[in-house]
Amino acid sequence: MKSNSLTFILCLLAGTFSIISCNKEDQPEIDQQLIEDFIAEHNLDADSTSSGLYYVIDVPGSADHPTLSDEVTVSYVGFLLNGDIFDSAPNITFPLNQVIAGWQEGIPLFGRGGKGLLIIPSRLAYGEQARVGIPANSVLAFEINLIDF
Repeated sequence: MKSNSLTFILCLLAGTFSIISCNKEDQPEIDQQLIEDFIAEHNLDADSTSSGLYYVIDVPGSADHPTLSDEVTVSYVGFLLNGDIFDSAPNITFPLNQVIAGWQEGIPLFGRGGKGLLIIPSRLAYGEQARVGIPANSVLAFEINLIDF
């Protein structure tokens, strides 16, 4: 009887671990579907990069674009796909190489004075780590105005 109980517990644990790992593997597909639904719901004409970052450039800005080694000055509003705003700043300067991967890739898509929207899958944002106002595995959206760099 002890053997059957131990076998059951081991099978239960193995099943739990496989479910957990399956969820991690499914997250890119979940993010993709959320992003596609958001784009369709808001009738956006969005482009994407090979990493899965989506963007809409409303104003391209100048021909000069920042690089990872630049400090950038932006105004932005960050929100979840349900519309909840989690952060905003009217004028903030920071080194581009010290922010989330989605910003490192997305901000250089704009020239000086450029404006638009970044839609960032969770793996290019905070992934499984929750932040204040941002649940784990959240797709993030940012209205961006690249002021200077």
